[in-house]
Amino acid sequence: MTANRPRRAREGLKIDAVALPDPSWFRTLRRRISKWFNDSARDLPWRRTRDPYCIWVSEIMLQQTQVATVKPYFERFIAALPTISALAAADEQQVLRLWEGLGYYRRARQLHQAAKILVAKHDGCFPRQAEVVRGLPGIGRYTAGAILSIAFDAREPILEANTTRLWARLLAYRGSSTSAAGSRLLWAAALAVLPRRGSGKINQALMELGSMVCLPKDPRCNVCPAAMLCQARAMGLQAEIPATKPKRPTEPRREAAVIIHRRGRVLLIRQPEGKRWAGLWDFPRFEVRAQRPDELHRELIDNVARLTGMTVRLRGQRTTLRHGVTRFRITLQCFDADYIAGPVQRDGMATMRWLRPAALEAYPLSTTGRKLARLVASQFQTRNPR
Repeated sequence: MTANRPRRAREGLKIDAVALPDPSWFRTLRRRISKWFNDSARDLPWRRTRDPYCIWVSEIMLQQTQVATVKPYFERFIAALPTISALAAADEQQVLRLWEGLGYYRRARQLHQAAKILVAKHDGCFPRQAEVVRGLPGIGRYTAGAILSIAFDAREPILEANTTRLWARLLAYRGSSTSAAGSRLLWAAALAVLPRRGSGKINQALMELGSMVCLPKDPRCNVCPAAMLCQARAMGLQAEIPATKPKRPTEPRREAAVIIHRRGRVLLIRQPEGKRWAGLWDFPRFEVRAQRPDELHRELIDNVARLTGMTVRLRGQRTTLRHGVTRFRITLQCFDADYIAGPVQRDGMATMRWLRPAALEAYPLSTTGRKLARLVASQFQTRNPR
């Protein structure tokens, strides 16, 4: 074995013709990253406990979200709902309000659903069987492995964005990590590195190394404890591995939100299943296409009638907000309107509520919905000082 190349076993395990390094390479990697993690691990609130519930909540929050963003949300969520039973007993609106701003709200709803299942079928205790855990809403192979290894020291591998990149570089795997062959290889490596005891620590060290050192761009190879074992570094391929997927182009989209006023209250609608932000509340919102002011005026009134059954009179445009949702780059034009006629509730729809501006703070809203709600509340307070 040279100083900068991973040794491969002549008769070693092969995954689709790609040989994994031999056991001594994995032992060296374990030793190096374990020592590095002891010295360099960030002090994160979910690392101060082995409670599977806390680890579970943190892992769900960390999906597609940065650590710095998650920390205050995690602490607030656990303070409000400290146990599986407390989460299961909570109203979904409370759960979504605590989650508000993290995005990907389906995660919160699935977390809530899973807690109810754990109370009903497991007495509120988190199971230790991987197949049971993977059967819970919102929990896949990676999340199950992270929870079980960290909380119970189970020998369960993990593979997420940071560790996928790390393993691809360590093994100099140039193929697609999402292909069947790539997935088999990287999962096999993630399992091979785990010891009989201490798997949770190794998994956390791998995630930390991928997050803090083996960066997508300009990896910090000069401080990497695994640098001497990394074949991509030996070959000068850090910038090319892992293979990058072409970015999906964003699409421009125009939407409108209408704040309907009636007797000192404004209208909120709860978003149904299958819609963006399902379970959250919002002002009447819809896509618009008209370009001319008169056509836009008609389109706004018609869409409000379609959604609510109400006739309104537009006051004018309040503001314009810009934001991104999945592949869309959205320009949101926000209007005020007065209720004129029509049913103030639709039959069978307990999902429309007239609220005083101060009450909006208690309802879970999207980020843009919250901005509008606070504008409305601020304006109301200015007009109606105590």
